Amino acid sequence: MNRDIYDVLIIGGGIIGASIAYYTAKTGLKVALLEGSTLASGTSSKCDGNVLLIDKEPGFDSRMAIKSQALISELSGELEMKFEFRDPGSIFLCADDDELEQAHEWVDLHNAENGEDEFFRKLTKEDLKNDSKYFSDHLVGGIECTNDSTVNPYMLTFALVHQAKKYDFSLFENTPVTDVEQTHDGNFKVFSHGDVFKTRKVINAAGVHAPKVANMVGMDVPIKPRKGHILVASRSELMGTRKIQEFGYLMTKFGKERKASKEMNDYGIALVHEATESQNFLLGSSREFTGFDTKVDHRIIQLIARRAIEYFPQMKDMNIIRSYAGLRPWTPDHLPVLSETKIPGFYIAAGHEGDGIGLSAITGLWVSQMVTDSLEDDISPLDINRFREVHA
Repeated sequence: MNRDIYDVLIIGGGIIGASIAYYTAKTGLKVALLEGSTLASGTSSKCDGNVLLIDKEPGFDSRMAIKSQALISELSGELEMKFEFRDPGSIFLCADDDELEQAHEWVDLHNAENGEDEFFRKLTKEDLKNDSKYFSDHLVGGIECTNDSTVNPYMLTFALVHQAKKYDFSLFENTPVTDVEQTHDGNFKVFSHGDVFKTRKVINAAGVHAPKVANMVGMDVPIKPRKGHILVASRSELMGTRKIQEFGYLMTKFGKERKASKEMNDYGIALVHEATESQNFLLGSSREFTGFDTKVDHRIIQLIARRAIEYFPQMKDMNIIRSYAGLRPWTPDHLPVLSETKIPGFYIAAGHEGDGIGLSAITGLWVSQMVTDSLEDDISPLDINRFREVHA
């Protein structure tokens, strides 16, 4: 079936695609979003709801996070559908003096870069005791970031699409893209079995599947799926209301060794604790490259539980009601690809790894500005061409 031509067609119905759809439709363009399954059925429904600054490297990464945090706060009042937005801040826990020293350096670097002393604060052992009675006695201190928040990623995806429908926007679920072809006039045809969608511009927001879509137009994108596990606990008294992570999480995120057993390091196990609005809590995390396998590995579940008990001894009595695994779209430098490509009119917005929820809003805004030639921020660190040397 042939359809009317769209100004912008987005491939991928996760939170990144949904955010691009909302911000782009707001500009008055005719927008379509194609999702191979259903909205938020991939990575966006198999993750936690981090909107973090605390784990971002000082510099472009942190500045991007701050902009997105402000936008998500605005969305909490702007979108009709609520998405469980809360902004309690977050904590990194330090297990020894070496970690504490590194954590304090992390605070100093952020404050020097961003000039926002109120965002980061160094925590003593006494501060931790006052924050939660459940923390292990072996912890020596930590750091906090007051600007961090959390959302329900599934609900935020739906809220963005719901709001996009107030404009000239069309959603096509269960519409897998089978080919993309640029026509002689510079426009595109996007194929899905019997359907042909005509569009002036294409946004590849397919997450871990972005390389497959890019290959359809003869491009390589260095994005790999990086698997992670999450445990969901039954409703109980919360161990803490804020986002809580061990400082070693930074090491696993950026692929560095830290003080832990070989098995913990091999699977990238690091404590992540997130309280939900319904008084469940989520526990993670793990990091490994296993292709597109999302089967739960029970050995990893055991290791995450063991790590959690090290930091919260009373968790040994908690009930875990389920577990799941998802795939993060990883890039070699841990920054997303947000870029027009060598093919005019073909854009990529993918590769956010574990930061897609938190960076969804700024991604949507920046892409909408890219396609309308109104982008003022310098986002060159996200350009696809930065990987040319890697390919060479």
